[in-house]
Amino acid sequence: MRRSRGLTAALVLSLAGAGTGIGLVLMPQASAITPPVAFTADELPTWQPDGIVFAMAQANGTVFAGGTFSAVRPPEGAAGAEQEAVNFVALDAATGKPTACKLAFTIGDGTATVRTLVVSKDKKTLYAGGYFGAVNGTPVSSLAAIDIASCTPKASFHPGFPATVRGLAVTDDTLYAAGDFNAVDGQTRERFAAVDAGSGALKPFVANVDEPGRAVEVTPDGKNVLLGGDFFTVNGTNSHALAVVNATTGAVTKTYGNIPSNSVVKDISTDETGFYTGHEGSGGGVFDGRIGLRLSDFTEKWRDRCLGATQFVLPYEGVLYSSSHAHDCSTELEFPDGKRNFLLAQPTNHEGAAPAPVDGFVRGPGKLGWHPTANDGLGEGIGPRVMAVADKNDVKYLWVGGEFTLINGKAQQGLTRFASTGDVGAPTTPVASAASVKPGEAQVRWRTSYDADDSKLTYRIYRNGSATPAATVTASSLEWERPQASWTDATVKAGQTYTYRVTATDDAGNTSALSAVASVTIPTSVQSYPNQVRADGANLYWRYDDTVSPYVADSSSGGNTSGVQFNAPALRQTPGAVSGASTAMGFNGTSQLVHGDRRQTVGNTFTVETWFKTNTTRGGKLIGFGNNTTRNSGSFDRHIYMTNTGRLVFGVYNGSARTVSTGLFETYNDNKWHHVVGTQGPGGITLYVDGQNKGSLNATSNAAYAGYWHAGGDNLSGWPTRPTSNFFAGQLDETAVYPTALTQAQVKNHFDLAKAPTDSVSAVKATEDTYINQGAPSTAYGTSTSLAVRGTSAYETYLRFALPAAPAGQVLKSASLQIKTSTQAGAGTADTVSVVPVTGTWSGAGTTFNTKPTLGTTPLGSIAGVPDGSAVHSVELDTAAVSAVLGGSYSLGLTSTGTDPLWIWSAESTAAEGTPQLVLTFGAK
Repeated sequence: MRRSRGLTAALVLSLAGAGTGIGLVLMPQASAITPPVAFTADELPTWQPDGIVFAMAQANGTVFAGGTFSAVRPPEGAAGAEQEAVNFVALDAATGKPTACKLAFTIGDGTATVRTLVVSKDKKTLYAGGYFGAVNGTPVSSLAAIDIASCTPKASFHPGFPATVRGLAVTDDTLYAAGDFNAVDGQTRERFAAVDAGSGALKPFVANVDEPGRAVEVTPDGKNVLLGGDFFTVNGTNSHALAVVNATTGAVTKTYGNIPSNSVVKDISTDETGFYTGHEGSGGGVFDGRIGLRLSDFTEKWRDRCLGATQFVLPYEGVLYSSSHAHDCSTELEFPDGKRNFLLAQPTNHEGAAPAPVDGFVRGPGKLGWHPTANDGLGEGIGPRVMAVADKNDVKYLWVGGEFTLINGKAQQGLTRFASTGDVGAPTTPVASAASVKPGEAQVRWRTSYDADDSKLTYRIYRNGSATPAATVTASSLEWERPQASWTDATVKAGQTYTYRVTATDDAGNTSALSAVASVTIPTSVQSYPNQVRADGANLYWRYDDTVSPYVADSSSGGNTSGVQFNAPALRQTPGAVSGASTAMGFNGTSQLVHGDRRQTVGNTFTVETWFKTNTTRGGKLIGFGNNTTRNSGSFDRHIYMTNTGRLVFGVYNGSARTVSTGLFETYNDNKWHHVVGTQGPGGITLYVDGQNKGSLNATSNAAYAGYWHAGGDNLSGWPTRPTSNFFAGQLDETAVYPTALTQAQVKNHFDLAKAPTDSVSAVKATEDTYINQGAPSTAYGTSTSLAVRGTSAYETYLRFALPAAPAGQVLKSASLQIKTSTQAGAGTADTVSVVPVTGTWSGAGTTFNTKPTLGTTPLGSIAGVPDGSAVHSVELDTAAVSAVLGGSYSLGLTSTGTDPLWIWSAESTAAEGTPQLVLTFGAK
């Protein structure tokens, strides 16, 4: 029996933030791992066998591993010689090194193997089962007892098991065995038997089954035995794969008929919270997951139906750790069919309300943030097969054995371990984005990071290069669920540019690198189109203005369904569908798409909307909902797709495909931007194109399933007028989803607003810069990476810009100079720095204090002091004065009357955000 000591955890929360963004900050826990997970996901150096580990047990700080192998070797890259280890090795739990205990499990004919290990309650005896005929030369028959202190087999313990023993469980006086045998010591015992734990004498316990036994466990009270395997009957009574019998007689206590016939029980574990089963199967309708059952009456409390051959289950401190190769947890509303996940953790019991039943079964507890990676490995390609928890020196170690040859991407065969302390893995780097649709507000968004043993991470947002965070936000994420997090900066000023970077920190203090810089210029007036999309209640809004892969920001108000780019669609395609600086995304029509980062359900009332431009003759899906991400979905509808001829189809599925399409001669593959909207509500479904109603149908329901939004492609099998390609070739822009059915007036308003005038922004970097130094009157500083400003003794900085002309029909609405203080100590200044026009001539290569140019007397703008610390600062400039010089070369000087110097980066610097630049905002007259 594997006992848990229970779980206690307290989360301490505090508030922090700037502007209107207030985040919850998770204070560090003593464990430095997100509770209730008890172990890091960081693998420790461990000796490794040259074969497969099938069995594990532990006692007194030593871990015993059995299987099919002949030697063990040091961890990859570590010093040490290979040692002989014949199907068994004893290792120090804390160091991962072999101990002095050497046992060889052998057989005269065939291949010996150790399949199960268990330690007596007094920690003095190790029992080993498998297929072998001797231990260190002492004759045995597939079952042996080892004196742990002396590391010698007990010759007096010699029950006769003529076939493989696959499972063992022990009480104070009885050892229970499961396996392939039909007799023990010549007496009939079909696949399950019990012997005296001391002498090995056969006991009267009879629980005969018709197919192999694979697992056996004793309830904590010692009154009942749990049987698992392939069988269909127990003592002649129907019960498939699982049964409960009396611990003394073997009489049947509880039978089960709700495990599919093509599935078996591979492992059973128990603690005070219940007993837990791991299953494996093959074929359609298979059950590969885990079941949690009550000890009070042996009834089922939950069932986790993830697909992927569960090999072992281990309850520990309120968490069920499992080894499998789970590849599809769609029924659990988790990851869809895809890559294999070999090591998982979930609570042993549900917290709060139980999830909704699935086909009559209560869904299993959601997975926790513990996710070391492995691989299929050797043999059957199962990956991890067995686990054990060992204590030594007040540290707990979770050991894992199996067929794997990689752990966390590093070479490691057959054995690995994880500790309860020493979390050293930093979260992945956040991918950040920033946008603004109206004055006085900047929305900073980022795809939440992933940490293999911390599901709750603390994010710090740094503005304009400051070393002090402007806000702190805490958010949760898992490897397969990375919802968008955001913070709104309400202290920004219209016409100015701001930059943001984000870090992620786990409870142990491990911090990611800074995200790439996300930059935004605050508009001087409301941007009509995106503001209306938000106002109309979009809960997903992909604008495709992203600058890095694979993140697509969700620009909706309060939404968290960011997108993930797949197969690298083309970024920042221009011109976009909406006037202004917005860009589009390009798709190749063969493999590229964007899918949502969050599984969700969608009701019978919704709207999908997007802009598109294409000349394809192969059709493809523009937007839709499906139950997978990068693979073809098995359930898919609520979509808009294009036929080969360029017609548009909107459809839902409610037992059959219900669609509305444009007319036979209404085609839209003319390489122009078009607006398409599909709605469903109490009035049925309606398709709109370019603001016009193209038809409706009385279809008020759709298929009920959990899935992901897609743009650019997904399955279209079986749908009317199916195009050649599932994937769309062309550009998409302004994709949005709403939980309501937009009205025709709202749709037409969106179409019209797309062409409404909006601000445009030009960021003009300095083409040349230098400064002069009164203390070195003959020196030119044109190649310096930093620039200086001071009154006495004088430093002056000169900047030259090539200014654009105002776009047609627009005027300059604001102008600002953006500079960044350098990293040297005292780079800031307490004095006022003025920006003035340069009226004389100068050059970076030739200008010195002795040849300095003439400066204007009327400042264009000023900044009253700059704090120390490398950060970006903006100086608002006189708009009328800058307007007068648009379209030509223009020079600015930075001067001061004080004695405290300002040091800033020059155009020659490689510092992030460091180059001096003018930010010019143009808008309608």
